[in-house]
Amino acid sequence: MLLLVAAFIVAFVLLLYMVSPLISPKSLKLPGAHVVVTGGSSGIGKCIAIECYKQGAFITLIARDENKLLQTKKEIEKYSVNDKQVVLCISVDVSKDYEQVENVLKQAQEKLGPVDMLVNCAGTSVTGKFEDIEVNSFERLMAVNYLGSVYPSRAVIATMKERRMGRIVFVSSQAGQLGLFGYTAYSPTKFALRGLAEALQMEIKPYNVYVTVAYPPDTDTPGFAEESKTKPLETKLISETSSVCQAEQVARVIVKDAIQGNFNSSVGSDGHMLSILTSGMSPVTSITEGLQQVVCMGIFRIIGLFYLGSFDSIVRRCMMQREKSESADKTE
Repeated sequence: MLLLVAAFIVAFVLLLYMVSPLISPKSLKLPGAHVVVTGGSSGIGKCIAIECYKQGAFITLIARDENKLLQTKKEIEKYSVNDKQVVLCISVDVSKDYEQVENVLKQAQEKLGPVDMLVNCAGTSVTGKFEDIEVNSFERLMAVNYLGSVYPSRAVIATMKERRMGRIVFVSSQAGQLGLFGYTAYSPTKFALRGLAEALQMEIKPYNVYVTVAYPPDTDTPGFAEESKTKPLETKLISETSSVCQAEQVARVIVKDAIQGNFNSSVGSDGHMLSILTSGMSPVTSITEGLQQVVCMGIFRIIGLFYLGSFDSIVRRCMMQREKSESADKTE
């Protein structure tokens, strides 16, 4: 009897793997495609642009610093696969003025054609205890990390729906899946991208336009180096429980998931576990993905509870050490 049940389960899983490609979106072909990358002058954004360019795409880079853009353009052009490829640079703040963002994207499409894939990678971070963070930092991060993704997406979505094709990528963070000490200003802005992505995917899926939300871990970028300078001790100790990834590795995973139309994009075993744990009511790209979530949710929740317990222990230990130090200072 047990053998019969096991055989049935194996047959069912094999059937799912066979049927899954039939319901999954067709892959986007990057050769000749127009890819727009915001925040593309450094870090993950730059590596995504390079990865797409290596595969034959035309690139529009959008960022604020014109000098960095021009340096990045030269670096990307070294990876051309044919002499027709173009890297277009546009200096604009994608979080301030929607009309300006809309106009520059119209100009980009006039030069390089309709946008096939938009990668929203512009973002910034501030770390610190909730009561120590300036109030205007909460407003600034929501503008850059959230509205800085809303505006470009809003500017290209109509054309994608008309053409019945396209990809929109929101680069969130593992801090957009799990709230951690020191990220009270940053995490909510990355969580907001998940809500936007889920609602938007439901609207545009019938038009063969797909959304990907990327949840990169700590990644070796200039932004991460700058952020590390102001991290509270608790945040640093919690961060040490996971390794730092290379931007090139993260970019390859994001590009692969985006062209395949996957809703979730994560890196490494911790990222995979978090994506399943936080899947909730998020869309699935294939039957097998949904099956993995159903089967693994329970055991991953148990593992996650151990992680949360260790994080709480770190925070409590740091608090006690700080109180001891303060008490010692008062008695001197």
